[in-house]
Amino acid sequence: MGAAGARRGPLGPLGPVALAGALALLAGLAQAASIAWPFSGEPVWWLQLLSLAGFARLLLASRSARQAAVLGWLFATAWLTGTFWWLFISMHTYGGLAAPLAALAVVGLAAFLGSYYAVASGCFRALAQSRRWQDAIIFGAFWLLAELARGQWWTGFPWGAGGYAHVEGPLAVLARSVGVYGIGCIAAVLAMLVAQALRSDLRSGKAWVLVALAVLAWAGLAVQRHCAVELCHTPMQRPAPLSLALLQGNIPQDEKFQAGSGVPTALRWYAEQLRSAQATLVVAPETAIPLLPQQLMPGYLDSVTARYTQAPGQGGAGGRQAALLGIPLGDMALGYTNSVMGFAPGQAAPYQYDKHHLVPFGEFIPPFFRWFTEMMNIPLGDFNRGAVGQAPFLWAGERIAPNICYEDLFGEELGARFADPAQAPTVFVNLSNIGWFGDSVAIDQHLAISRMRALEFERPMVRATNTGATAIIDHRGVVTQRLPSHVRGVLTGEVLGRSGAVTPYAWWVSRWGLWPLWALGALVAGLAWVRRRRARRAATA
Repeated sequence: MGAAGARRGPLGPLGPVALAGALALLAGLAQAASIAWPFSGEPVWWLQLLSLAGFARLLLASRSARQAAVLGWLFATAWLTGTFWWLFISMHTYGGLAAPLAALAVVGLAAFLGSYYAVASGCFRALAQSRRWQDAIIFGAFWLLAELARGQWWTGFPWGAGGYAHVEGPLAVLARSVGVYGIGCIAAVLAMLVAQALRSDLRSGKAWVLVALAVLAWAGLAVQRHCAVELCHTPMQRPAPLSLALLQGNIPQDEKFQAGSGVPTALRWYAEQLRSAQATLVVAPETAIPLLPQQLMPGYLDSVTARYTQAPGQGGAGGRQAALLGIPLGDMALGYTNSVMGFAPGQAAPYQYDKHHLVPFGEFIPPFFRWFTEMMNIPLGDFNRGAVGQAPFLWAGERIAPNICYEDLFGEELGARFADPAQAPTVFVNLSNIGWFGDSVAIDQHLAISRMRALEFERPMVRATNTGATAIIDHRGVVTQRLPSHVRGVLTGEVLGRSGAVTPYAWWVSRWGLWPLWALGALVAGLAWVRRRRARRAATA
């Protein structure tokens, strides 16, 4: 018996701890690939479920909460490292940080964020009581809390959350109700149910009942998804479609802020496009103009935007065009902002949107970390934050809501603009420059993020970027047009804004942020703790 027990190992039939750890790492890497498949850039929803189910199976086989926490940490560290490995490019290739230090920084960040999932896994293992559907719900609740913590604590970095793999697939229909975190929670519940069914003898009736229920639920979601898509094909009453010209300068990141190369190239190319574009709305990406207005040649900004501020009847395109332009603003006295300027006929002054959610180490330096930023050769600075829920850009009957760079990662902040449905955005516009991350999967991951926001709010998302993905996404989260990445060009197309009733997600997130999800996760966790205590008391009575 002792020899048999040794062969089973501390994790039971799955073998020694080392094997379980290796399997957790592999499952984590598969989870990373599900967000944007490396060979196509497309999300793979079934891989997300399969990899999470494999990890859940490891948790069920673990012998203690401590072992479960270690497995959770290994899974999450591999998942997050495989998701945002491209941070290495920004720190090493463009920042000049030594390769070992850059690699260590990426893994260190993933390991730190992975601690949330370690706690979630350990708590689940401590409170689970082998009651199938109840334990699956407990697992989903702790997974939800870990995702929320990663998304909001320490300024938040929820890039690669599991729900993004489901912008396509049956669970996508739930985005309008529960958002990306809710989808991730439901996927976790389903993954645990699958793991529990696989752990059972599949010849038993109970296991087949679980499988049958999962298939029926999946079929129901698929039908609902189809019906929702068909319903969304009929847009709410809006003006005529807005014609677009989305500019993609493809200025190499190592030249973008260089006075002898990237700066004159950007100023010349964007000026040419702004002066010649014929679309109703022209959008140039984040920091398309890489200098402050006071640093530009006298008259430059006026000359490239004059056609957009002409009143009707003044000749040319007067009164028929508007432009959104990414540009830094400010001065030493007032501070600087990463901003969007909007130009349209009849304005008393240009429209201005200031980025609210700044990038740590890029747009602000966290306390005690200046030593780290000084090791890199990157133009860093402390920018001022814009307000949440800034006014939209009003043009051609549309309420156009800009967001800059990874601000579209924070749906709860975009949702603040939906508190008053009559003033809610009809179109989102994302202006980005993720050239810092080279020709990597970061481009496709960011596109999936924008698609999820379109699904959550049922509003189209227009993207103008430096290197990609410049695209038009409709209110169903479908990419209708896209410019190839890493080419210099202009994407022309149309977008039809949407107004009227807001989605359930937009309604509750505009009022309470993500607190309802926090409350739900905490409630389930609290009930599980109470149930566990009662069970222990009954066992000792």
